[in-house]
Amino acid sequence: MEQKRISAKQPMHGEAVYHLGIKQGEIPPYVLLPGDVDRAEKIALSWDEQRFLNKRREFVSYVGRYKGCKLGVVSTGIGGPAVSIAVEELARLGVHTFVRVGSCGSVKREIKVGDIVITKAAARFDGASLSYAPLGYPAVSDPEVYRALVEAAQSLGVRYHVGITASFDTFYVGQGRPGFRGYLPRNSATWLEDISSLNISNVEMEAATLLTITNVYGLRGGVVCAVYANRVTDEFGEEGEKDAINVGNEAIKILTERDLKGAKT
Repeated sequence: MEQKRISAKQPMHGEAVYHLGIKQGEIPPYVLLPGDVDRAEKIALSWDEQRFLNKRREFVSYVGRYKGCKLGVVSTGIGGPAVSIAVEELARLGVHTFVRVGSCGSVKREIKVGDIVITKAAARFDGASLSYAPLGYPAVSDPEVYRALVEAAQSLGVRYHVGITASFDTFYVGQGRPGFRGYLPRNSATWLEDISSLNISNVEMEAATLLTITNVYGLRGGVVCAVYANRVTDEFGEEGEKDAINVGNEAIKILTERDLKGAKT
């Protein structure tokens, strides 16, 4: 049996990128990026047509059609480092539009569990984005992707908010949650107050890396997240995922149609 060739460089014809195991021409240029492996399957099942593509480590991929538009989905796992791998390799395969469909915690009382948040820009409290640009470099959503996500949310009638997202490398101590045996550094004790004072809307672990890389490479990136926790009211519930998925799908349709229209004019 011929051994499958895997490349970490620009893939040649017939080669697959190293981590994703996807070859040139196998995935469309519009891709949704959930962190959760199970959410990737849920996204694919929400389409009119879907086909399993590959699974390597946390990277599970599908391709298909939604309302006539070709799109793909690739799970990234948790955190900025894994997101950077997915974006690097997808960019090598010709992907130019990335939409993270994730979950997050709200740090505003009025942003409820089950709502969705569309990111305008991300505060870079992560480490992965520093490999690409210094801290003064902005992690902003592509304006076309941002507008498409807002338009999609409005057309679907879901409860949504827009705002600044803060991205962290850790889920527990880095986000003000006590670690093992109650460990919490002194500077984390006022985490919620400090983040709220910056007019941050929500917190998660991937947006800043995605938006930094897409801006550096001249690609398009955007983020929509379901709110699973409200850190102000201390409420939690895995709600809003379906709304976030629907908004992501609809935004890709809007972008695809606009790109096609622009190419004809």
